[in-house]
Amino acid sequence: MDLQDLKGLKDLLQNQGVAFEEFKRTNDDLIKAKADGKSVESLEAKLAKVDAELSKIADIKGEIEALEKRMNRPGAAGEQDKTKAEHKAAFCKFMRKGDDNGLADLQRKAYNITTDADGAFAVPEEIDRDILAKLVDVSPIRQIATVRTIGTSDYKKLVNIRGTASGWVDEDDARAATNSSQFAQVTPFMGELYAYPQATQQMLEDVFFNAEAWIGEEVATEFARAEGAAFVSGDGTKKPKGFLAYTTAATADGARAFGTLEHVATGVAADWAASNPQDILITLTYKLKAGYRANARWVTNKGILSEVRKWKGSDGQYIWRPGLEQGQPDTILGYGITEAEDMPAKAANALPVAFGDFSRGYLIVDRIGTSVLRDPYTNKPYVGFYTRKRLGGCVVDSEAIKVIKIAAA
Repeated sequence: MDLQDLKGLKDLLQNQGVAFEEFKRTNDDLIKAKADGKSVESLEAKLAKVDAELSKIADIKGEIEALEKRMNRPGAAGEQDKTKAEHKAAFCKFMRKGDDNGLADLQRKAYNITTDADGAFAVPEEIDRDILAKLVDVSPIRQIATVRTIGTSDYKKLVNIRGTASGWVDEDDARAATNSSQFAQVTPFMGELYAYPQATQQMLEDVFFNAEAWIGEEVATEFARAEGAAFVSGDGTKKPKGFLAYTTAATADGARAFGTLEHVATGVAADWAASNPQDILITLTYKLKAGYRANARWVTNKGILSEVRKWKGSDGQYIWRPGLEQGQPDTILGYGITEAEDMPAKAANALPVAFGDFSRGYLIVDRIGTSVLRDPYTNKPYVGFYTRKRLGGCVVDSEAIKVIKIAAA
C-alpha cells in the first residue's frame, strides 16, 4: 500500500474509534432513559445509525485486508516459469477460441499431469492460486481452519484422544503397565464443487475481455458461496460436514463422546438471558481449555454482533472493542471475531455463536488442481466453462470448538 492508502486506513481506524465512543455514549443514555421511564425512540434511532456506521467501517476494513492479501500472495507479480507461462497462454487461447492444439503436451510438461478422461484441462497455476486466494477473502472459515492440499480423496487423519496413564512409585517398587494412547481416525466428508459460467463467443473474441480474470471471478464467487455454507452447516452428503452439523451436548470435556461439541444454553427458550446476557460469553470462553484459548476466536453473524456491541461486563466496560491499530481485529472479551453470515440467526435451538481454535478444530482438504471443460455446444450462442474441484471438511478435534445454544437447557 502507498502512503495515501496508509493515511486513508489510519483515518478509517480513527473514525471507528470516534464512532465507538459515540455508540457507547448513546447506548448509556438509552439505558438510563429506559430506567427513568423516559421516551427512547430518538435514542434508539440514533443508536441504530451509529451501529450501522460501525458495521460499515468493519466491512471496509475487511475489504482493505483482503486487498492486501491479494497484493502479497505468491505469484501475484507474474508467472516466472517459462513452461508454465506457455501453458497459461495456450489455456487462454483454448478458452477464447476452443483451440487446444498443444495444450495437453504443455500441461504435462508444466505440471506433470495428463488431461482428464472427459477432456477437461487443468487451470494454470497462477489462475488456480487466484481462485483460492479469492475463496479465502470471501469464505471466512478458510481463514481460520487448517487447510490441506491432497492428491487423493482417500485421506484419513489420526487424532490422539489420549488415554495414557501414569503413576507414582518408590525407587524399588514394581512398575505395572499403564494404559496406551487411544487414537481415532477421522475422514473428511468429500464432495465435488462445480460452477458453470457462460460467455458469448463475441465476448471471448473481444481482445479487451480478460477471459482468465472473468472465469476466476465467476468461479471464486460461486465456490465461495457454496463452500462457506458447507463449512458451517453442510450435512456431509456429497459436501463437507460443517461444524454446526455435529451433535452437541452440555457435557464437559472428557465426558462427551469423541466428535460431539459442547454447547452452553442461554437459559431462555428463544433468546438471551434477560439480565447480564454477556455472562454466557464469559462462560463459553472458560469452557475452552487454556491451550485452545491462545488461538481462539468468535464466529458469528452481523446480527448477533449488533446485539453484543451493546453488552457490558461487571466492570461497566463494553465487551466488544474495535481494533484501532492497523492489522488488529475487533474483539469480544479480548478475542478476535470472524464474521460469517452463514451462521444462524437467533432462534429457538439455534447455534448462532461459536468460539474456539478452529485451526485445531476444523480441517479443510482440497484436491490438487481445478479443471475446466469448454462447452460451446449445449447452450448456443454461449460458451460454457464447466469448472470443478473436489474438497472436503470435517471437525477433527471436538474439544477445540464450543457453541452457544438458544435454549432453556
